[in-house]
Amino acid sequence: MFPSLVKKMTKKKQFDDTNISQSSLARVLTLFDLIALGAGSTLGLGAYVVSGSVSRNEAGPAIAISFFIAAVASLLAGLCYAEFAARVPRAGSAYIYSYVTVGEFIAFLIGWNLILEYVIGAASVARGLTGYIDSLVNNSISNACRQAMPINIEFLSDYPDFLAFGLTFLLTVLLAFGVKESSIISNIMGVANIGVLTFAIIAGALKGNIDNWQIQKNEIPDSYNGGEGGYVPFGIAGIIKGAATCFYAFVGFDAVATTGEEALNPKRNIPLSIIISLFIVFCYYFGISSVLTLMLPYYQQDTSAPLSYAFQEVGWDWAAWIVSVGAIFGLGASFLGAMFPLPRIIYAMSEDRLLFPFLGKVHHRFKTPFIGTICAGIITAFMALIFNVDQLVSMLSIGTLTAYSMVSACVLLLRYTGETEDHLQIEEKDAGKQNTDSAEGTRIKQSNIIATGRQILNIDKFKRPTKLSTKIVAYEIVLYLILCILTSQLVIQAGSSIEAVNPLAISGLIIVLLCIVCILISIGRQPVSEKELTFKVPFIPILPAICIFVNTYLMMMLDVFTWIRFGVWLIIGLLIYFTIGYCISDPKDKNTNDVTAQGLDNLAYTENAE
Repeated sequence: MFPSLVKKMTKKKQFDDTNISQSSLARVLTLFDLIALGAGSTLGLGAYVVSGSVSRNEAGPAIAISFFIAAVASLLAGLCYAEFAARVPRAGSAYIYSYVTVGEFIAFLIGWNLILEYVIGAASVARGLTGYIDSLVNNSISNACRQAMPINIEFLSDYPDFLAFGLTFLLTVLLAFGVKESSIISNIMGVANIGVLTFAIIAGALKGNIDNWQIQKNEIPDSYNGGEGGYVPFGIAGIIKGAATCFYAFVGFDAVATTGEEALNPKRNIPLSIIISLFIVFCYYFGISSVLTLMLPYYQQDTSAPLSYAFQEVGWDWAAWIVSVGAIFGLGASFLGAMFPLPRIIYAMSEDRLLFPFLGKVHHRFKTPFIGTICAGIITAFMALIFNVDQLVSMLSIGTLTAYSMVSACVLLLRYTGETEDHLQIEEKDAGKQNTDSAEGTRIKQSNIIATGRQILNIDKFKRPTKLSTKIVAYEIVLYLILCILTSQLVIQAGSSIEAVNPLAISGLIIVLLCIVCILISIGRQPVSEKELTFKVPFIPILPAICIFVNTYLMMMLDVFTWIRFGVWLIIGLLIYFTIGYCISDPKDKNTNDVTAQGLDNLAYTENAE
């Protein structure tokens, strides 16, 4: 029982290069469709909500720098996603990537987190979208629902949002009846959103005043918290804190990575679309945040609808109305982008029999995971109807950051993975065959230790990865993750002591950082895989390592209640994996690599040799 369970948990998935492009889904998405999906999924909250709150409370006019830092951090994760998309152009995003690299159990956890991320994200955007629609009719919809059916439960909404429920279900039906049809709607909303944001940048620049970037501290009214004034009123710490908030405005580009089985030429178009969409999103966030603080002093920004409020304050009410309509299109595109990946994740996990298989059944006519899409939409619509998703929004971050970190670690591991045997393993096999005495065994153990020590720095200068070098990199990545957590906790918990140059705090931080540098040097010395890819992350291992550290630091900044809720969600997932997921697994999985019984002719499973 236990050995078979361990085999199942460590089982990895491999793809045959000759038929990896085969799929039951319809390949109809062009490069433009993917760029529109990535930009539409991402370009929304940052422009219409986050820009106001960050500029007022955290970064001031320097919010543009915060967006730049967040864009760089997102780009690092985007590059890792792009390499994996070039390696494994399949539906499932980070789930399938981790399945290929680290095995079934970790892949299930990542997939389970992604389901949480997309459900909560879609429900949150649905509530935000209906809020903008409600504001255009003087809040008559919310007032009527609140009077008719009030809800007096703390962790639920004040009233049932039937408009959010209806919009979610309508979008679900649209997604279920065809990916091309839904992509057309996404493209229309995305183009309209970009058009409105372009108008806002140009119009805002015409009404901008450079003096709003040069406000002195004595000019700030006492009723406002304006910091020290100037372009950086809250200091470098404010810029970094603002960047942590702005980072979540870039969440959504990974929706592109879930289209691996529906994109035309995915090995080329997915990496390209991820990078292009992130660049487009950054340009618009940078422009919006700049003109916003030029139009209105940073300490007077509105935290709920900053763009429309700023235009109202400068006397352009007609422009404020255009921006409000644009916000509906922008949040609508984000809504579609949040809903689109969810059934794809369920489809991939169902095909692997980690969820009920019927959820992944592809409709013969629409070429979509019809049942999985409908079920995901019902769950999301129900959450948008009654739940107060504000208390769960932070769980979006922890699920996303976990996926980003895992993808970055998997990229590192795969780049240093090889299939050849080294002399150490040959000696171990010979020793086992000869049944040597204790003295001979001791000699071999000493030889193994020496060989491992030499391989840590690759003194013998091997050019191709071996199983020993791969194992060393795997252990070093785990150690690096632990040190990232320790460093983040040191900076967060002992930040004041470090700023005060406390010798003990400084010494501890230096020791940990030196250990990190040594690990990265050792990883960098290991032989790299020579496998040809259409896209590779540059500057290995530095860029993925930075991505892991940034994501870990942001996760450590989340409050304890977020971690508790996250733990509850993981417990539910573990119960599913060890009961339902294990019971419905195809018995053939335990004895053979043939998965044609699951309808996946193009896959081949291999057991983890470790």
